[in-house]
Amino acid sequence: MPMSIKLAEALPHEHSPMWDLSRQLGVNHAVTSIPEGPNQPAPWDFDHLFRLRQRFADAGLTLSVIESAPAAIQEPIKLGAPDRDLHIDHFCQLLDNMGRLGISVICHNWMAGLTWQRTSMGLPGRGGALVTGYDHALLAKAPDTRWGALSEDQLWDNMRYFLERVVPVAERAGVKLAVHPDDPPVSPIRRIARILTSPEALKRVIDLVPSPSNGVTLCQGTVSSMGVDVPAAIRMLGATKRVFFVHFRDVRGGPEDFVETFQDEGQTDMAAAMRAYAEVGFNGYLRVDHVPTMAGEANERPGYETLGRLFAVGYVRGLIHATEQTTGNHLVATSGDSDEQET
Repeated sequence: MPMSIKLAEALPHEHSPMWDLSRQLGVNHAVTSIPEGPNQPAPWDFDHLFRLRQRFADAGLTLSVIESAPAAIQEPIKLGAPDRDLHIDHFCQLLDNMGRLGISVICHNWMAGLTWQRTSMGLPGRGGALVTGYDHALLAKAPDTRWGALSEDQLWDNMRYFLERVVPVAERAGVKLAVHPDDPPVSPIRRIARILTSPEALKRVIDLVPSPSNGVTLCQGTVSSMGVDVPAAIRMLGATKRVFFVHFRDVRGGPEDFVETFQDEGQTDMAAAMRAYAEVGFNGYLRVDHVPTMAGEANERPGYETLGRLFAVGYVRGLIHATEQTTGNHLVATSGDSDEQET
């Protein structure tokens, strides 16, 4: 089946050396969040989004993925707040403006209150590189958060309510919704349930409101920490044609106790994972995700320092080329290729 990987990189809002390094690596698709804060315009504002897109365009980069959905919009929706309809309206306005500007994917999540969690940000990895890790036992006596208890049923109900409202807007705008699995994939954390903790749960999201615009981000590291076969999960979810975005990383361990690794030393057969994408005809964006902090780096941005990302992009390119040799297909899209996702 035809496959087209669009290599992307998570980049800051303002020009940085990583912008230049990405282009030098041949990675021309940018992934970024929308600047938020008291001195920023509303994140759904057209002009705000236009200026962000143009900043990348002027540097020779295409802003293709918004990650993650602005918290000021989506947190009240996930929590089922009384004013959630207002925030859903703002989310719909954001989708509409993304469509006007040709920004094709938004990676959102359903981790209510607590986003992705780690209990350590500087564990020793290979050769003394620093990695992040999670140990659920360390939170056994943690108190409730300010959000109190939240059940799985509540989260699924809130998810359905959200998708029924926004998916038709995403369809009209030509924007893909790509929900990220819960990281770590364990429930509950401090009495807040987590619902996207298995490949089957991600498939349930796809089936909840069936649409060419309703899909998933396949974060391989999170799926690996679920304790499942990652290539099998790629084939299962990829067969739906609703995998719009991939985070290419790995871990060692399971849902309640794991450490992140270099992309080439985790528990997943990464070559088999790449072959699985080829088998299902994956057509979407792929970026390297959390990487170790290497020698000479300050670990000020755990998972997102520079040297490990350069290593990981090279590793991914090697896997892609090896898979091309096996399948006889050219798998990497250039920046000028179509961004349309197969449906």
